[in-house]
Amino acid sequence: MTYPIIISVCVLIIIAYLFDLTAPKTKIPSVILLLSVGWASNQLLQFLNISIPDLSSLLPIFGTIGLILIVLEGSLELELKRENFPLIRKSIIASLIQTVGLSFLLAYAFYYFGDYSYKDSLLNAIPLSIISSAIAIPSVKNITKSSKEFIIYESSLSDIFGVIFFDFIALNDTIDAAAFGSFAVQILVIILISFVATLGLAFLLSKIKNHTKFIPILILLITIYAISKMFHLPALIFILLFGIILGNLDELKNIKWINKAQPEKLNTEVMKFKEIVMEGTFLIRTIFFLLFGFMMNTAEIINEESLLWSIGIVGAIFIFILIQLLFSKL
Repeated sequence: MTYPIIISVCVLIIIAYLFDLTAPKTKIPSVILLLSVGWASNQLLQFLNISIPDLSSLLPIFGTIGLILIVLEGSLELELKRENFPLIRKSIIASLIQTVGLSFLLAYAFYYFGDYSYKDSLLNAIPLSIISSAIAIPSVKNITKSSKEFIIYESSLSDIFGVIFFDFIALNDTIDAAAFGSFAVQILVIILISFVATLGLAFLLSKIKNHTKFIPILILLITIYAISKMFHLPALIFILLFGIILGNLDELKNIKWINKAQPEKLNTEVMKFKEIVMEGTFLIRTIFFLLFGFMMNTAEIINEESLLWSIGIVGAIFIFILIQLLFSKL
């Protein structure tokens, strides 16, 4: 049984690679195709009466690592130039309108039609209001550079704002001044961690002479993210800041503590690091979406009541996207 499983996994990953290659011509995001292949694989195994062990515990692991790598890959490509500041500002506004505005709208719908408490309704609405970078970033590889940068910023910030918003509502029974004070402290702590960790990892990147150095740095990144999440800190901010700083060392070399990391020498290493991140992102993302598709329940997908809600939510998402694009003049 071992070799058929290995062959099957390898074939699926090769198919995923072909999806990436053909996406510019078909205009179909590879994510959609991966979900479809995962679902079709499950149907085939059921038809052949082949039993597969429960894989549900793997999904959050690959999902978390995939999200880290996708945000890191996207942030490493962002150029932190003065002319990009208006785009960053528009991305912040767009992600806030999308995440916060749509969350309250959907929460009211759940509260009104579903007879749930407003807090429970809001907690269930927030994840649906996030334009996930795990979906968005891999889907925009073939559009114009400015639009791609907007999507990377907007979806990454949507993830960050969404996670912060969710934790803030979930972890506070009462929304008062103390809750906002604790929230502000968390933001300051993660920003401090981001700068210290980025400087330390940049030094490691420049000082390690061993031929194996990029994977240990990636492992340290994931470890810092996981520890931050355990303390309910907005850890995606750390990943985003690390990628932006590392990818823009030349632009930031006038800052004293960045200059100590010798950005001129680091540029070659950063390029190699980007390549490793891109390869790792492809592999983890592929496995995650194949697993995700594999575990989709057909009966739940075609459930009429759920389908009506799904169509309504997707419609609301498109309306909000239209509003934010008009508002941002994009």
